[in-house]
Amino acid sequence: MSYQAGSMDGPSGLCGDKAEQRFPGRFIPLHYHYNMLLDRDRVEAFREAIDQVVRPGAKVLEFGGGTGILSFFAAQKAERVWCVEFDPQLADAAARFLAENPNGRRVEVVRADATTYLPPEPVDVVICEMLHVGLLREKQIAVIDSFKERYVQKFGASVELPTFVPDASLLAFQAVQQSFDFAGYYAPISIFQAPTPTHADTLQLADPVIYATICYDKPLPRRLAFEGDILIEREGNLNAIRLVTKNLLAIHLEQGRAVEWLNQYLIMPLQQPVAVQPGTRVQIEFSYEPGGTLEQFSGSLAVSTERRKVSPPRVA
Repeated sequence: MSYQAGSMDGPSGLCGDKAEQRFPGRFIPLHYHYNMLLDRDRVEAFREAIDQVVRPGAKVLEFGGGTGILSFFAAQKAERVWCVEFDPQLADAAARFLAENPNGRRVEVVRADATTYLPPEPVDVVICEMLHVGLLREKQIAVIDSFKERYVQKFGASVELPTFVPDASLLAFQAVQQSFDFAGYYAPISIFQAPTPTHADTLQLADPVIYATICYDKPLPRRLAFEGDILIEREGNLNAIRLVTKNLLAIHLEQGRAVEWLNQYLIMPLQQPVAVQPGTRVQIEFSYEPGGTLEQFSGSLAVSTERRKVSPPRVA
């Protein structure tokens, strides 16, 4: 295992609130990354997917390495792994942890900007887990889009693109009635939920609607949007939209199945709740840039039951 500093967009000592303001989404506090190690669904899904796609002797590149665990999984088969991490504190932590683990010496932790870094030679697999629900806030699409363009420029169009983990992401939204009562205190806030079938404080008013399918080896969208009608199935007070993101990490061809991982659900409150009945047609509109803020999404969100001529749903 080795550790090097690559090109950075800003001062290496920048961290905390100032770093977050200058580089939104890139400096998540260390304890959040440490807690991600406790997410067994996430860890096991990525372990299985990486074991599936990384062949013995492969070269692997990881963007947004965090604590280094995904690079560690890759290093169990790969000959060499480049683990790119922008946050200097995280890069230091990853280097320490990898040094304590089997085959950690195969991983080179590179402190660099994922939107500008390229490995010194072609790679077989790229791992990128910058996966916020709705592909908001984090730079998953921007990083992979930039990588593909620069990779072809450096190594030539004849070099095949590597396999990406995840392989694809499915983005959906759902009309819900959400309780925003906290011990008698009303506060309509954004809420993250475990991706489980039911939540006591959430009433599902309609089935989820897929508004984007992202395949990372294909051209990637500049905007994510929906404009169209949905059909309400249950009586209630439509006061929130729930975002759902399913990631297909790898495909088991011989088993005919995908290795999947769900981000946490995200509840986004509406400014004006709408009373609905079964059969009510509700018009939904939103549009945002991948990696945009939650505020950008909520600011674009419009919900109405007013009758008007509506085109078929437009999705990104």
